[in-house]
Amino acid sequence: MQIQQWAEISAQAIELAGVGVIALGAALAAGLAIGRMVRRTGDAYVMFRRQLGRAILLGLEFLVAADIIRTVAVEPTMQNVGVLACIVLIRTFLSWSLELEISGRWPWQKPAEEDGAAAGANPAPPRPTNG
Repeated sequence: MQIQQWAEISAQAIELAGVGVIALGAALAAGLAIGRMVRRTGDAYVMFRRQLGRAILLGLEFLVAADIIRTVAVEPTMQNVGVLACIVLIRTFLSWSLELEISGRWPWQKPAEEDGAAAGANPAPPRPTNG
């Protein structure tokens, strides 16, 4: 078997894994949301969106990896590289949008906990009180 055939099989396997992650993540998120709605614990809708978004993000990473393998190893033509660039740009935008939706911040921004921890490391001296 040639390298191109192995690369194509690898790309298909990674694509299948990406689709599986999205499908399994969606089913798991739906099951957990139904459980929360039945027990009336927490905000089921918000948690469902968060978990579904995470599953989609992970699945997109697999799909981008498969596209890269297929384009670089199987058919490295300029047209395929251009198509890959467009696909990666679209999926990157989707990933950023999902990250913003899930966490409320862009991927390059520090989480709120880090900002608070950094501020708490050097607290301001206490203010004197009158009285």
